[in-house]
Amino acid sequence: MNRSKLVIMQHQIFDSILTCNKTRRYLQQNQVERAVLDVPVTTQLSAATLPPSTTKMSPKELEELRRQLGNIAVNSNTAEQQPLQVIRKKLRDKHKKHNPGQATPQLPSWVYERLALIGDFAPSDGMPSEPSVQIGTLPLAFQEQTVVEDLLWLMVGVDGRYLVSQPLAAPMAARSFSIDPSLDVSISELLGRMLPLVSDYSIVTRFIEEQSSFEYGQVNHALVAAMRTLHKEYLILVSQLENLYRHGGLSLQKVWFYVQPTLRTMELLSSIAISVYKGACTGGATLSLLHERAFNTTGDAQAQELCLYLTKAASVPYFEILEKWIYKGIIQDPYSEFMVEEQDLLKERIQEDYNDKYWDQRYTVVQHCIPTFLQNLADKILSTGKYLNVVRECGQDVSFPAASEVVYTLKERAYVEQIEAAYSYASHVLLTFMLEEKELLTRLRCIKQYFLLAMGDFFVNFMELAEEELKQFVIDILPVRLEALLELALRMSTANTDPYKDDLKIELMPHDLITQLLRVLAIETQQEKSLAATDSPGFMLSGIEAFSFDYTVMWPLSLIISRKSLTRYQMIFRHLFYCKYVERQLCNLWLINKAVKVDFLKSSKWIRVAFALRQRMLNFMQNIQYYMMCEVIEPNWHLFENNLKTVSNIDDVLFCHTNFLDICLKDCMLTNPELLQIFSKLMSVCVMFTKCMQRLSNFNISAGAILQPHDIDIKSMHGEHFEEWRKDCLTAQHLVDSAESFQNSKTFETTIDMFDNNFSTYLLDLLDKINIHSTNDCEHSMINIIYRLDFSGYYAEKLEQLAMDRSQKERVEKQSSGKSTGAGTSVS
Repeated sequence: MNRSKLVIMQHQIFDSILTCNKTRRYLQQNQVERAVLDVPVTTQLSAATLPPSTTKMSPKELEELRRQLGNIAVNSNTAEQQPLQVIRKKLRDKHKKHNPGQATPQLPSWVYERLALIGDFAPSDGMPSEPSVQIGTLPLAFQEQTVVEDLLWLMVGVDGRYLVSQPLAAPMAARSFSIDPSLDVSISELLGRMLPLVSDYSIVTRFIEEQSSFEYGQVNHALVAAMRTLHKEYLILVSQLENLYRHGGLSLQKVWFYVQPTLRTMELLSSIAISVYKGACTGGATLSLLHERAFNTTGDAQAQELCLYLTKAASVPYFEILEKWIYKGIIQDPYSEFMVEEQDLLKERIQEDYNDKYWDQRYTVVQHCIPTFLQNLADKILSTGKYLNVVRECGQDVSFPAASEVVYTLKERAYVEQIEAAYSYASHVLLTFMLEEKELLTRLRCIKQYFLLAMGDFFVNFMELAEEELKQFVIDILPVRLEALLELALRMSTANTDPYKDDLKIELMPHDLITQLLRVLAIETQQEKSLAATDSPGFMLSGIEAFSFDYTVMWPLSLIISRKSLTRYQMIFRHLFYCKYVERQLCNLWLINKAVKVDFLKSSKWIRVAFALRQRMLNFMQNIQYYMMCEVIEPNWHLFENNLKTVSNIDDVLFCHTNFLDICLKDCMLTNPELLQIFSKLMSVCVMFTKCMQRLSNFNISAGAILQPHDIDIKSMHGEHFEEWRKDCLTAQHLVDSAESFQNSKTFETTIDMFDNNFSTYLLDLLDKINIHSTNDCEHSMINIIYRLDFSGYYAEKLEQLAMDRSQKERVEKQSSGKSTGAGTSVS
């Protein structure tokens, strides 16, 4: 009676669906959309073809449609494979991205299509067949035996007659079962306690089959292999229960007794499977999950033992990758599971690109792949493999002699000892290789000699040879000629004993020092593109302004002496080189003035002022150079060399070297564009002053050269010789008169006064800015410049006056802003 009513209700529902045009249109549109999406259900839906809305279905067609829709409902677990397909595709794309040259293997498609092969409940082809006799009509003993038989079938993933599995709502969802409502209540109650075991078995079976795909990686493969071992033990238990059943010695209560230990095991396995699936865990993430489970089950000995077993098994392939990395510096990670990821970077670029980050980015730590029990050791693991890898790339076969197998344990001290030992060995091997075999310290000393002007005779020789060439514009300079002059200067100085002198090269920079500094400071900022677009053409620079050294450094020394480090050396060198050039020009002017100072001092009082200004400029240049060479570079270099004696790894060497260069740049005013611009203006004033005074001195030198020979016998001269001598005398007299008129004119007075005012103004501005910078930033090293230049207190009063004016101005601005704020408040 109940069944007939159910059939009638179904017919009424289908009739209402087919007679409603809106519902029919929705079903037709949904059919088209599913066909476009190309999901597995599409084929089944296409079979359930709806007739046109204008036709009326016959009872036979109605029954066929009902059967087809019923099949789709029963087989809905086929549609649930779509998310798993998406996950596998994402994993394949990930592996392809990290290992472009290595294709990930794939299982054939029929493995996923033939669902009956996985050992789980297979979807039925039609509506479930109902038993001919309701179980409730049978005797109680027969009911129990029938249920035991059905339960044994359920425990191996096969539907029984009275116990039937329901379709899944999600790939890793818990499976539910339908029980004949006529079953005895006591049997039904006891059966309900055991059905979670079947559900857990179904989850574990599906998890094992899915995670066995190549895309999930070696760690998950090892995990499901351990689960499969427990899975087989479970099937052995079912076989033993079936044997008891065949001999008539198995009741439902005995089944409940025998499966007690297995209940907890399957519950843990299914819980782990669901967590791994929901978290999309692979590699280190899977190990972290298992480790946390093992740690959290400390009070449950059986559960903790099971979790430790699974974690040990799953960690074996991960630890194999770890051992190769920390013992040999090799990464073999085909499924991108390891915590260290290798980037496709070329070590040659470290010699060319200022912003190249080879050492920092060639090997990086992937945070989500770090197991929680190795989190504190991640940096040491990364460094250990990097050190060994550098030595290996230099052609050296390196392997940790005391290598031992890494095995998972809850006691993290075991990992610490093994990884610490490997780290110490790798650090020692690379540091010894760099310092002794590659002579790192000798290379750094050579660079200091050339770039930091520590070899005075070489610099003097080179300036004597190349000064005239460097005074030209960059576009007119022949680099080959400069290279030849450099080689000649090297051969003529103590640098000839340097075994690496051939690595020194000439480079004409396309920008002046200030532009180079601004470009370096703007790297990876919003100003980088704007500075690149507004660069001035390099051919407008003189050779003095554009000149710099370069140095050829090969791998692995390029890790320490990278392009970034060489650029810093070049900036310091260009700064020192131009200071030396200005000092040289002032010294040459002093020599010229010394030859003609008697005539100069008689002719004009402003010559004495010019000589005094020249001496102030020379004093300024010499004190600035002394500060940079003797108070900045030399003390910090001494500290750097001492630190190199105590370093334990190459990262410490990198830090010490970078710290040395940063301090030198900062204390030499090369990280502050404002100070550097004022200093550049001071240098320009000095250069223009020397050119002006040299032109004036050349007048007197030329005249003196003509009038020098007083012992000429005029009477002995005849004809052309006498006329030529007379013209030279007139020329000399004209030069003398021109020089005297210029010296006595207002123009000369104004020119010298302008140079004096500009130099004093810029110098005071520089000292004031240094004072402000030292006070605000608590950096007192540059304050020594003020002490050296103002040793007599000449500038002290002026600096105090500037400070008072500045504070008074700030006070006035605050008062005016306060008044404007008060006025605005009253108006409102």
